[in-house]
Amino acid sequence: MWNSGMQVVQVRMARPTDQLDKVKEFYVDGFGLEVVEHFENHQGYDGLMIGLPGKGYHLEFTQHVDGSPCPAPTHDNLLVFYMPDEKQIELIVNRLEEMGYPVVEPENPYWAERGKTIEDPDGWRIVLMNTNGI
Repeated sequence: MWNSGMQVVQVRMARPTDQLDKVKEFYVDGFGLEVVEHFENHQGYDGLMIGLPGKGYHLEFTQHVDGSPCPAPTHDNLLVFYMPDEKQIELIVNRLEEMGYPVVEPENPYWAERGKTIEDPDGWRIVLMNTNGI
């Protein structure tokens, strides 16, 4: 049950990468999100916050000067985007495929029913789900 007294003003999902430039290319140039903030050399880290401007949630990717390996733990660790416009999904899928990121078979067949699953440069998977959400 939601605690009605809890105030959350922003949500960030953060993870490391050792391919910050490729991750930026994938999520910004390929997927179409925007860089909402970035930093360089903060205690040895560079980072990007990527998302939808004006929204209270975003993704953060960081890379340490000494390296930040981050293999995806499983093929079922997913970031799901609920998108009601099928044409928009196809546009993104085609652009990412041209960049070398093809659609992959999801581990859980549920995601194939109305979605497209794609691995980012680090092997983490996103699903473009053709629904209005939950």
